[in-house]
Parts: sequence; C-alpha cells; structure tokens
Amino acid sequence: MGVFRDMVLKRAAPEQAGIFSGANPSTYNSNDPIVLWIIQVIIIMAMTQFLATIFGRIRQPRVIAEIIGGVFLGPTVMGRIPGFENAIFPVSSWPMLTLTSNIGLVLFLFIIGLEIDGSVIKKNFKASAGISIAGLVIPLGLGAALGVGVYREFTDPSVNFGYFLLFTAVAVGITAFPVLCRILTELKLLDTTVGVVTLAAGVGNDVVGWILLALTVALVNASSGLVALWVLLTAVGYVIFLMFPVKWGYRWLARKTGSLETGTPSTVMMTFTILLVFISAFFTDIIGIHPIFGGFLAGLIIPHTNGYGIAVTEKIEDVVVILLLPLYFALSGLKTNLGLLNDGITWGYTILIIAVAFSAKFFACAATAKLAGFNMRESGAIGSLMSCKGLVELIVLNIGLEANILSTRTFSMFVVHAIILTFVTTPLVLLFYPAKYRSRIIVDDLDGKAIASSQPSTEGDELTNKFALVLDQIDQLPAAMTVTQLLCPATVSGESLDQLSSPSLDEKSLPTVPYKASSPITPPISLTLLRLIELSNRTSAVLKSHLAHSDPVVSVFKTFASLLGGGSKRLKLKVDVDVSSRDEFTAVIKDRVREDGTGMIVIPWASGSNDAAEENETPGVRNPFDGIFTSSESKDQIMHSVIYSEFIRNIFLTAPCDVSLFVDRGPSNSSTASGLGPDSLLVLPFFGGPDDRLALKVLVKICAGHQDVRAVVVRVSKGIHNEKEEDESDKKHIADVFLHNTIAGADTVYGNLNTQTRLASDTADNLIWERYASPTAAARNPSLTSALSRITFETIQSPKPLQSVVDLFSGKRVQSTGKTVVAVLGRSRRMAVEKLDSELRLIMAQRGAAMGSTVRKTLGDVGAALVATGVDASLLVVQTCITGS
Repeated sequence: MGVFRDMVLKRAAPEQAGIFSGANPSTYNSNDPIVLWIIQVIIIMAMTQFLATIFGRIRQPRVIAEIIGGVFLGPTVMGRIPGFENAIFPVSSWPMLTLTSNIGLVLFLFIIGLEIDGSVIKKNFKASAGISIAGLVIPLGLGAALGVGVYREFTDPSVNFGYFLLFTAVAVGITAFPVLCRILTELKLLDTTVGVVTLAAGVGNDVVGWILLALTVALVNASSGLVALWVLLTAVGYVIFLMFPVKWGYRWLARKTGSLETGTPSTVMMTFTILLVFISAFFTDIIGIHPIFGGFLAGLIIPHTNGYGIAVTEKIEDVVVILLLPLYFALSGLKTNLGLLNDGITWGYTILIIAVAFSAKFFACAATAKLAGFNMRESGAIGSLMSCKGLVELIVLNIGLEANILSTRTFSMFVVHAIILTFVTTPLVLLFYPAKYRSRIIVDDLDGKAIASSQPSTEGDELTNKFALVLDQIDQLPAAMTVTQLLCPATVSGESLDQLSSPSLDEKSLPTVPYKASSPITPPISLTLLRLIELSNRTSAVLKSHLAHSDPVVSVFKTFASLLGGGSKRLKLKVDVDVSSRDEFTAVIKDRVREDGTGMIVIPWASGSNDAAEENETPGVRNPFDGIFTSSESKDQIMHSVIYSEFIRNIFLTAPCDVSLFVDRGPSNSSTASGLGPDSLLVLPFFGGPDDRLALKVLVKICAGHQDVRAVVVRVSKGIHNEKEEDESDKKHIADVFLHNTIAGADTVYGNLNTQTRLASDTADNLIWERYASPTAAARNPSLTSALSRITFETIQSPKPLQSVVDLFSGKRVQSTGKTVVAVLGRSRRMAVEKLDSELRLIMAQRGAAMGSTVRKTLGDVGAALVATGVDASLLVVQTCITGS
C-alpha cells in the first residue's frame, strides 16, 4: 500500500508544478499541451483580428487577413526573430495545432455546404451554366499547361508528373465560393443580375471543384488504379446514401422534434447534426479521401426551411471562424517561406502563375457572359469575381504539400498567387461595375408581376400613394402591420356599411354619418417593403443575404399583405431586401427611395409590452417609450433605444421625401387590439407649419380609405399668457428635466425663419384649413364627402396649448371605452408655429418625471408631451421632405 501511494505522488508531482516551481509555460509538454496551445491561439487570434481591422477598412474580405497573418507568424517574418519559432511554434507542437485546425476545417466545410442553395442554380441555370463551364474547362487546361513548366523547374523528378499537373490544374481552376459570397454581399451585388448569375456560377464551380479535388486525393492516396476505382465508387455510393435516405431521415427527425417548424434546431437536432458531420468526415477519411469532404457533404443535406440552416450556422460559426479556422491559416503560414522566392526565375514563375490564373478565369468567364447578353462592364465584373481565390485554394495547396506533391517553394509561390488574386478582386469589381451602372432585379409583387418604378410625388394637396416601409427588426413586425392597415384603404361593401356602429363620440362632436354604398373608394397604395438585414462578419449573415428571398420576416409580411390587399386591389406590394452594415442603412434607404420614386417613408417602432410598462412604471407614465423615457430601464435597453432613435432621426434629416414614424404603443387599456376597428379614432392637434399640414392630409386620406374611422382635428393657438410665475418647486425641476438619461446624439438643426417664410407658411395653414374645415368643404371636394363628414374640426385658444392638447387626449371625449386612438402629429422640428419646449419642461416638472432628450428630438414637442403624460394612444408622427429630390 505504501509503495502504491509513493508511485501516485511521484507521478502527480510534476503535473502540479507550475510557474511557482519555476516551470516555463511556453515549453512544450506532450503530456500537457494545452498551455502552449493557448498561447498560440491568443497570438494567432490577436494577429488575425488586428489585420482584419486594417484590411476591412479597404473592403477586403477577412480571409486576406487570415492568410497574411499566417504568413507573418511563419518563417517569412516573425520566424526571422531568433528563438521565436522554437519558443512559440515548435515543430513538436504542430500535431496539436493540426488536430484542432482540422476539426475547425471540417466544421467550416460543413458551413460551406450549408451555403450552397440548389434553387439559385435552377433559377439562373442558362446564364450561369455556360459561365461556370467556361470558368472551369479553360482554367483547368491552362493550369495543367502551366504545371508542366513549374514541374520541370522546381519539382523533384520522383514526384508523379500526372498528380502534380492535377493539383496545379485544380489550384488554378477552382473559385473560392465562401470568399465570392462575402465579396458579393459587401459590394451589394446580390440584388443585381450580375451578382445572382455569378453566385449561381460560383456554386456550380465550387461543387465541381470539390469533386475534382476528391478525385485527385483519391488517386494520390491509392496504391493502384484498381484501388482508386474502389475509392471513387465507394464515394459515389456514399453521396447517394447521404442525399436520399439520410437527408429524408434528417428532415423527418427535424419535423418530429418541431425544429423545422420553428426554424431553430433543438438540442437533440444539434447533437445529431454534429454527430453526422464527424461521422461523415470519418467515413470519407477512412476510404482514402480527406475528412473535409465528409463535412462538406453533410452540409448539403441540411434543409433551409424557415431559416433552419441559418440557425444551425449561428450555433457553431463563432467558435469555428474566430477560434479554429485561423489555426489552419497559421499552419499554412508556418509552411510558407517567402524567403525561398529568392531569385528572378522563381519570381518570374510566380508572376506567370498569377497572370495565367487570372487571365484564364477572367477572359473565359467575361467572354461567356458577353455572349450571354451582358454588357462590357457586367462581363468584366463577372470575370473579376470568378477569379477570386482564398481558403479553397489553400486547402488544395495544403493537401498537395502533405502528399509531397508540392515542395515548400512551389507551395509558397501558389500562396502568393492566392493572396494577390483575392486582394485585387474587390478593386476590379468596383472599377468595372460601380454603383451607378448597376441594374437591380425588380422583385415581384403579390401577383407575381414586376412593379415599375413611378415618379416621385409632386407637391400639392393630394398625398402620395407610393410608400416605402422600413423593416429591420422582427419585433417591429406588429407595428409594421398596424401602420400598413392604417394606410391601406379598406374594401367597401354595402353589407359592411349597413353594419357600422353609431357615432363613437358624443352626438354634438360627431353626428351620425349617412353612409352610402356608393361612397367613393380610395385608389390602392403601392408599398415597397424595404427589408434591411445587418451584415456582420459572421458566415450566417452572408448566408442570410443570398437566402434573403426566404427571409421569415418577409414571408410573414407578404402573407399579411396578401390577406389585407385583396389580391392587389387595395395594396400593391414590392419587396426589396438589402444586406448591409448598420452604418449604411440610412444611405441605403435614401438610394432606394430615389430609385423607386417613393413619396413617403414609413418607419414602424414598437415601444414594448404593457407588462414591461407595469414593471418599470414611473410616476405619471403608463407605457415607457422603449427605455428612453423612464429612469428605471436598464442601461442596455436605453442604449439600444437611443441608437435606434438616432437611426430614425438620420432618416428624418436625409430622406428625399416625406417621412412618417408610427409608434405602436400596443393595445390600449380598454381595447384588445392596436389595429383599426369600427371604433377607431384619429386625433390631430393642428398648430400649423408644413409638418402639421402634411399630418392633416394623412388624416383625411386615412378617413377616405376607411369608412368606419372617425377623426377629430383641433386647431390650437396660443392665447395671451397671464404672466403668472411658476411655482418655485416647478422651477427647481425644470432645469434638470431633460438631463436625466440624456445620452443621445446631436439634434437635427434647421435654418432660421424669416418674416417672408413665416407669412407664406401661415397662408398655407389657412388655405388647407379652409379646404377641409369650412362648411362648404364637402361641396368643393366631392371625392372626400364621406371622409369629411366623419371628421370634426374645432379651434382651441389657450395660454397653455400643450396642456390643452394633453387634456384633450386624456379626457373622456377621446378616452371612451373600446377606442383605438391614434394621434396624428406633425414632428414640427422646423418652422413650428409655437415654441412649446418651455411648456413641455413645465409639464414634466409638475409630474415629477424625467425624460431623455431623445424622445423630444425624435417625436417633437407634442409627441413627447403625449408620451410623458402616459396618454393611451399610438402615435403617427410625420415630417415633410427637407432635402432636395
């Protein structure tokens, strides 16, 4: 017993020794390799991220940073530092790096397989098939011819000549599909004909390239031709086995667990998926083909229904792309020594490799595209895109190096060629195909017909019928549906009109309207759903971009629009999906609006549930304005809301057309739904100015389109103040009222008004009021007779106009039981008739509440007052165009 205890202690002692015992953590220990491995990982990740930040600023894909980072850490740069390679990347530690990097590579090839969408090839088969074939056959032939010279000059005669030509041909002929996807997404080409056709050609090129590489590896690993035949036949059988019974079984299990319906894989499905990936990799490895092919094949069978494939990618991509994949590039860099390119002949052949590889791809694909009907610029862009290299070629080269087909010198020459061709792809595409020459694909409407762009709306009394609805978050979908229902005219039938209820306000304010079945019907609206998807460095973002046609948010809204639109009789829908970084959202909206001739941008904003409001209730506030009103919200909620409001204010400032913001504050306390119904009520406090005039047009248009909606329009003017001083307690709070939670950016600044501009605005106010509110308005506007008969026009003069507006919304007249109240407001951040900021501060001080300045900057003074006082109403805030079209 004592001997056994001594043996255990003797073995355990070295494992417990650490830096306190004088151990060097950078010394490689085969029994405990994780210490040095962690050091290597930290250095590799730091180098990759540093270079990715630099190259990202010049719009280069991340793979450039990963390849160059690996070269820097190898003998070319850092390896020249005495002792660096032996201390950090000793050869004895390479097996651990190889193991972990191969795990990452198998998982990454699984993600690549997920990216391939067969429907893309089917939709663009005619145009892409020729480009894909030409982009393979000609480069393969020229690559083989190039390999003859390289073999004779740099390769040992003991290397099989045929195998060497196969590797050089595949290296020259293959296109890096993951890099191609990334470049197409970053350059916003996925919604152009060039982008779609190139993507389809890249898919075909990528699949054939992997088949050729598998064939090459099988031939290299086989000891005889008969063995190679068995390998290939087994591989074909395995592909058939995966594509049919395994794929069917996987989809059955995904449905059984409910994962396919929800679009989110359960724990059981993720376990099964990961096992499938590694079992597939194991099988392809033991039959004599590289394990990466197993991962690739496993990715091909994953369904994309309801975004399921994207959800699977999101669960594994960060660990793979950030941690494991850079290890593979680092290993490639450790095997690359640019110092071996030390004479003119070597550099001459390196330049020749670059020239042949680029020319073979570029001219073959560009010429085929030209024959297919593309113009010179589009053909040049397609040729440039198809010539990009990257990860795929590095995999080919590493397999050749491991098989001793390529020497370190030839390996380094081809690595330089891959870096150069990938680096020049983006600049060449921008040179051949700048944004002004691009033709975007028109997305079909609900009937499957293309919607032609109309001209921008002109100034006048009539409001535009062409809207653009901005939707960038799924939680804004309910608000988007509500505001669409608000703007879309309702179908009028005799039966529905006979069933309308009695007036919802008191008889004095809103008399019963004698509805007629022959009431004029508002023409249908044309709505462009501008779906914005944020582009990040994640692979799932790229996957979302070229699967945008199946975006669940778009699918849900299209279903809603088809039910609402009555077969395009009321609503003509066009879908426009754009994938870009969040910083570019405002510019994208501006460009799309100009292209389509949109008359008004509509921005939905849901402000949270009532439950959240109750939990975070501040005195005097029923429903917080998304965290930027109350002091009890978390900092994360506040920051998110402030950032989103900055986005909204940027749209207000830069949009080349009118803008409306719909703040959906959820169902009221007395109603069960926030949408329009028989008891819906629109209320407009009309102070005057261009925004209030637009708000009045919007209100009249909504009433004209909905025979069961009533409205109250109150013209508010400021009376003579009694000069009574505020209470000292109010003064004490007023100064600090807008300081609480004020972390927003700068406010929108407008130019000062002059007397002439003020007089012109006042005249326009009087004219539009006379047009709609005078007793003879209905006679002068026969098309609006029914709408005007359901609108009550009043005038209020008060020394405290903002308080009068709050009292109007808070009173019984508006807050009747069962009412769905929508406040239609002018933003009035410019040319406001009344200065209301002081009164708003006073109202806030009297209620003892604090409000971030973001609310006022976004909604205007009237909207901020309604939110601050907890008025039970949604808000529709409008602003006229402030930029030239």
